[in-house]
Amino acid sequence: MFNRAVSRLSRKRPPSDIHGSDGSSSSSQQNPKSTAKWAASLENLLEDPEGVKRFREFLKKEFSEENVLFWLACEDFKKTQDKKQMQEKAKEIYMTFLSSKASSQVNVEGQSRLNENILEEPHPLMFQKLQDQIFNLMKYDSYSRFLKSDLFLKHKRTEEEEEDPPDAQTAAKRASRIYNT
Repeated sequence: MFNRAVSRLSRKRPPSDIHGSDGSSSSSQQNPKSTAKWAASLENLLEDPEGVKRFREFLKKEFSEENVLFWLACEDFKKTQDKKQMQEKAKEIYMTFLSSKASSQVNVEGQSRLNENILEEPHPLMFQKLQDQIFNLMKYDSYSRFLKSDLFLKHKRTEEEEEDPPDAQTAAKRASRIYNT
């Protein structure tokens, strides 16, 4: 009986149970420690819709939002089953992010660029090498700046304040905050 309970608890919930169809969290209250998760790894940040939203906001200010948009498009592409739909998505990703005429061109190594002919026979991992390059670019460049950004730090402070509301604070803590600012 114990083993059954443990296996039930350890099962991962599918994303549809965690997030609504619009990508929003299904619970009415956001996880109070989301910034701690985001700070732990870029992977954690990209798994959280609110984290992606904040990261996109930051990247937009840095004029590099196309990186996370490309990464997200590739993730969506990998889940596509229908061959015709896969072909359409592959062309859209190519035209939006990889073509020399792309509106939101990502910065990938020249030899890694795809030949347009490969779009005729798409497969789920056809963008993997390029996606990995962009992931590493974000991880070692943008992500570390994001963690130091006002946008992230402000969100973190807001979480901390929600966790420790003023009425729960002692008078001494309130006074020290007022007089030490």
